[in-house]
Amino acid sequence: MGLFANNPPVATKTLRVLARLLSYPDPTLRRHLPECRQALREEAALSATRLTELEDLMTWMAGTGGNADALSVEESYVDLFDRGRATSLHLFEHVHGDSRDRGPAMIDLAQTFEKAGLFLAPGEMPDYLPVVLEYTSTQPPKEAKAFLAEMAHIFNAIFAALEQRDTRYTSVLGALLELAGERAKPVKVKPEEPIDESWEEPVVFGGCSTKGQANPNQPQPIHIVRNSTSKNVVTGVSV
Repeated sequence: MGLFANNPPVATKTLRVLARLLSYPDPTLRRHLPECRQALREEAALSATRLTELEDLMTWMAGTGGNADALSVEESYVDLFDRGRATSLHLFEHVHGDSRDRGPAMIDLAQTFEKAGLFLAPGEMPDYLPVVLEYTSTQPPKEAKAFLAEMAHIFNAIFAALEQRDTRYTSVLGALLELAGERAKPVKVKPEEPIDESWEEPVVFGGCSTKGQANPNQPQPIHIVRNSTSKNVVTGVSV
């Protein structure tokens, strides 16, 4: 269990900072890094060790560590998160892949965000981790922790993939696991599937599909879980 098993800390600012750190490191983000540092320190929702790791990441992103500049930081981000599925920040990539269940799941999740007063910008996908963290930051501490815990197995897989690549971004996933009350436990990352195989329709999912839309007046909690065959599915998304 995490540091705050029964009484999770308020992590509103921390979750928003983590969302920003996982976003493309453009000049605006780098300009706001001092504010991000201050927010993490003031809220103190993470352990000292994790804060130190995040400080190191932000120093590197700012180009003040002596071994990075803006261009190399941006190139590193693209190499890590935009090439390959193992480190994808689109959560349904790890859950549904290219199956037909992905579309309805996207709709359900976007509607969940709208109920919290959050609306996606043009081109934004609801399963993009920074967007999911923005939503989570609006929830009370216990609900936020429970929501993160539902996704912990995905976070752990991404954490392991980033750790294999020896990148400072690993600390952000470690922080999310800590807030979820889980330990950052490396797992064996499966090799990328050949492109032909990745397009094959998987065996039936029990995903959210239209289940959440069948009863619009009956909100249901989001659950991102593993089924009995170790495939990740999303069930019971509220609409």
